[in-house]
Amino acid sequence: MATLYLTEQGSKLKKEGRRLIVEKEGERLLDVPLIKIDSVLIFGNVQLSTQAISVLLESGIRTAFLTQNGRLKGQLAPIKAKNIPLRMAQFESAHDRNFAVAIAKSIVKQKIENSIQVVVNFLHNHPNQELSEILHQLKQIIPTLERKTETSTILGVEGRATVLYFNALKQMFRQGLKFSGRNRRPPKDPVNALLSFGYVLVGNEIQSLLDAIGFDPYIGYLHGIDYGRPSLALDLLEEFRHPLIDRLVLLLANRRILNPEDFEQRSEGGVFLRKRSQKTFFVHYEKAMTQPIGRQFGNTCFRDAIRQQAHKLANAIQNRTQYVPFNFYGR
Repeated sequence: MATLYLTEQGSKLKKEGRRLIVEKEGERLLDVPLIKIDSVLIFGNVQLSTQAISVLLESGIRTAFLTQNGRLKGQLAPIKAKNIPLRMAQFESAHDRNFAVAIAKSIVKQKIENSIQVVVNFLHNHPNQELSEILHQLKQIIPTLERKTETSTILGVEGRATVLYFNALKQMFRQGLKFSGRNRRPPKDPVNALLSFGYVLVGNEIQSLLDAIGFDPYIGYLHGIDYGRPSLALDLLEEFRHPLIDRLVLLLANRRILNPEDFEQRSEGGVFLRKRSQKTFFVHYEKAMTQPIGRQFGNTCFRDAIRQQAHKLANAIQNRTQYVPFNFYGR
C-alpha cells in the first residue's frame, strides 16, 4: 500500500470505477487503482470531486489537507471508530496523575536513548571528540528522570536533552546542506525546512492512525491537553523523530540528494522545499517508512513500528500496564 501525494496546483482528484484519477486542464496526470492507496496527502489548491470524497471515506483511506508549505490544515475522516472502551480508558487514565507521569517519563527516556543511538551509529564511522563528549552528557541526563514527578519537570529534562542532541546533529552534516541549530515557524534554512516537513508528515500519519484505532488524538500524557493540539499524536511522534526523520534528512544532505537550489525563500517568510523537490523528498520518505529498519528488527519497517506502538499504547491504557516505547536499539 502507498501514499498518494498531490502537489500539482489547480488539479482535481476524481473517481472512475475503482480508480483514482488526477486531472488538470483536461490532461490526465495520474491513474491509480484504489486498492493500491493507503492514504492521500493534498498540498495546497487541489480539488476533490464528491465521488472521490465518498469513496475515500468508504474505503477508510486517510486523507489530509496541508498547505503548500506542509502545514497540516485538517483531515477527511470517516465516522469515528466504535472503540468507546478505549476512549473511556484514555479519558480516565489522563486524570490518573501517576499513570500519566509514568507514560510521559517512559517516552522521554526512550526519546533520549534513541537520540543516543543515532549519535552512536554516526560515531561508528566518523569518530569525533566533540560528539563523544555530547554523547556522554546525554547519557548522564537519563538518570535525572527518575526523580521527576511532574510532567513539567519531565519536559524540562527533555528540553535539555534536545538542546544537546541538536548540538550533536550539527556535527553530523558532513557535506552539502549545513545545520546551525533548530528553528521553526517558519524554518529559516533548508535543513530545518526538511526536519519540519518530515515531522509534519509522520505526525499526520500518527494522528490518523490513532483516530482509526479509536483514540482521541487530542488527549496526551507528555504534552498534556491544549486547545487544538493533537497531544497524543505528538507524544507518539517523540519516539520516532530522531531515528526516522533526522536520519532521513542526514541522508538527503550528506549524499547531496537535495541541495541549496532545491529550496526557496518565500515572501511570507521562511525557507521551503520547491515543488519539484518535494517529489524527491516523498520518494525517499516512503523508502524510509517502508523499508526494513535494520537487521535487529527483521522485516519490520517504520510504518509497521508506528502501528505496533499505537496498539501497545492502547493495551497499556486499557489495562493500566507499563507502556514500552519504540527502542531504536532494537531490543
